Order: sequence, then structure tokens, then C-alpha cells
Amino acid sequence: MARFDIQQADMAILGGQTATADILFQMGLDSASGRFGATDLVSAHKWFNIAALKGNREAVLHRKEISGEMTREDIAEAQRSAREWLSTH
Repeated sequence: MARFDIQQADMAILGGQTATADILFQMGLDSASGRFGATDLVSAHKWFNIAALKGNREAVLHRKEISGEMTREDIAEAQRSAREWLSTH
């Protein structure tokens, strides 16, 4: 059930748009800055990771930067979340 909720929230953020590298990068920036609530580095890392995979070079730099503020467990969680998202979208 939690996966469904997370996927629905992700799609709501996208607003029905195609998930381009630039949109995913912006989602990472929003999560990192706490634009829509609390700062969430795990989500930011996830979005930067996906954006980087889709070709956004800035995402690579931002992902590296926030990784220095995260635990190994947080990074592993972000990577799992990114893989999950990619497998369903």
C-alpha cells in the first residue's frame, strides 16, 4: 500500500507531465531546499539520481554535494527508491 501512495504522490508532483531530466532535477532542488515542506535529502538524492541517469549533468553535482550530508543508510534508501521509481515509470 505504501508504494502505491508514494507513486501517486510522485505523479501528482509531475502534474501529468512527462518526466524529463529537467523536471526531475527541479524536483530534486525542491526536495533539497524544502520548498514544499521540510527538507528531504533522501528524496532530493533520488530525484537527482534519476535526473542524472536521464542526462542532466547538474544533477550529478548536486547529488554528490548532498551525499556528503547523508548517512550511508540514507543514500542506500534513496538509491532503492530511485530504482523502484524507474521500474514503475
